[in-house]
Amino acid sequence: MKLSPLNRRRFERFKANRRGWWSLWLFVILFGLSLGAELIANDKPLVVRYDGEFYFPAFKRYPETTFGGEFPLEANYKSPYIRDLLEKKQSWVVWAPIPFSYQSINYDLKVPAPAPPSAQNWLGTDDQGRDVLARVIYGFRISVLFALTLTVLSSIIGVIAGALQGFYGGWVDLAGQRFLEVWSGLPVLYLLIILASFVQPNFWWLLGIMLLFSWMSLVDVVRAEFLRGRNLEYVRAARALGMQNAAIMYRHILPNAMVSTMTFLPFILTGAIGTLTALDFLGFGLPPGAPSLGELVAQGKSNLQAPWLGISAFAVLALMLSLLVFIGESARDAFDPRK
Repeated sequence: MKLSPLNRRRFERFKANRRGWWSLWLFVILFGLSLGAELIANDKPLVVRYDGEFYFPAFKRYPETTFGGEFPLEANYKSPYIRDLLEKKQSWVVWAPIPFSYQSINYDLKVPAPAPPSAQNWLGTDDQGRDVLARVIYGFRISVLFALTLTVLSSIIGVIAGALQGFYGGWVDLAGQRFLEVWSGLPVLYLLIILASFVQPNFWWLLGIMLLFSWMSLVDVVRAEFLRGRNLEYVRAARALGMQNAAIMYRHILPNAMVSTMTFLPFILTGAIGTLTALDFLGFGLPPGAPSLGELVAQGKSNLQAPWLGISAFAVLALMLSLLVFIGESARDAFDPRK
């Protein structure tokens, strides 16, 4: 896709900011690796060659009977019994670099959980014997996916609401502003906790509850752009030529409003990650057992004798949020009309 001269200059300004540019690449690499978390951290083999055929336990369940066992239950590939069955057929197994998933428990610990970092568990285990590194990888993925989904949906709603208020003005703008004043004055975190306590929290419930409040962050910015843009000469000319209001908003005013909107997106992303982490820390977030950075922070608080828990959670959150802030600062400078 060929960029316009204006967008090419914006891209060059963004690229010239080395901190933001390398932060973007590092974040994309980390997020890309987390999307393949099942290939990096898994308690099931990636590939098993048995009796001349290939099996993929990481993506499909196979009963013990597939490998010569006695019970039609899912095979436990770490048990000595299954290993002996595989060795009899001269089979070979390919494991993930981290042979633990986020919910698998290490029953071979030599010390009580939480166990310190070792060659088997690189970042140690939590108080339930689960591998911290595996939970960090899966938790990073679910946090970014949650924040990205929330950012996209809240941006769509916020842009539409701000565009309608700014373009039509009058009673539409007045009613919208009064509603925003009341809605934004509500104690968001307390309401999230109250609403989350009524239902069994999961990914989509939390997303819907947080979407009730997160869409307001872009309304004022888009509204201001539409209030300014609706009185410009080319917009008046388009209206005089009989163009529909929807077409004027979409084709003539929205592209200018998106400039300021784009600069806010990374900061909305960081806010969503912070809110999800806070809810998980308080116990009102993702379901118990889900890979959660906030739950890891809570474990670090409850197990002060295991500093690797708090340090791991802090390092991941600090790195993730810092990268997003650096990307947001670079995007803000790139889209700054004064430059």
